[in-house]
Amino acid sequence: MNSTGVRINRFLASAGLGSRRACEEHVLEGRVSINGSVCRSLATRVTPEDDVRVNGRQIHQARHRYLLLHKPAGYVSTRSDRHAARTIFDLLPPEAATLFHVGRLDKESEGLLLLTNDGLFAQNLLHPSRGIDKEYEVTLDQPFTPKVAAALKKGIWMEETMARVESVKQLSPYRIKLVLHQGLKRQIRVMLGILGFKVKRLVRVRLGPIKLHGLAAGRYRDLKKEELEALLQATSASAKKKLPLKKSKNLVTRTSKILK
Repeated sequence: MNSTGVRINRFLASAGLGSRRACEEHVLEGRVSINGSVCRSLATRVTPEDDVRVNGRQIHQARHRYLLLHKPAGYVSTRSDRHAARTIFDLLPPEAATLFHVGRLDKESEGLLLLTNDGLFAQNLLHPSRGIDKEYEVTLDQPFTPKVAAALKKGIWMEETMARVESVKQLSPYRIKLVLHQGLKRQIRVMLGILGFKVKRLVRVRLGPIKLHGLAAGRYRDLKKEELEALLQATSASAKKKLPLKKSKNLVTRTSKILK
């Protein structure tokens, strides 16, 4: 087996074929060939010189792209959904069809959503060990109280997991700002629902060092070089606290390569 290059699922993800998990399915289902032979082993490594094909179509590693979208309410975070009238890709240019969203916002939620074709970047950002801040502004149907804030920080059982928020700030009687490290499905809505509240509006305003400020609803833009650098450094800094030094160095090396 080739000991150089990158694993096949990572190669496919970096070419914009979806998350690494989705790319693993391509391999396991026999859709991938390397230099004319079907590949079914996830341990296979490839280099840019190899002829990699998916369903007969030759695949090349694409230039990485990182988009920031201000998702409006009413759009689903998916590429296609026969039950949805509108998806986030209706807001994006045709060339963004190869990108995938990093995390998601449910249909009625709004705010900051990152899209990329860089599978390793997405994996690092989403991994729970990174502990990247996700900040939300939430409008409720009834007045918020310090007692409820304490319950959110202490934690609530949902999906057989203890869900909790990192911090809570009350902005007005009906509006709060929450910071999460976890990313459980519909976490804020479910936690507040258990406590007797209905969420009337939920907006993600920050992801790590990246802020939504200044981008109108429905608009998108490429991440600036300094924003990408700050985000990569944030994931690296979080990893250093929880991973062996050797792995942390790999993340730092990854940062320098992306920014070249």
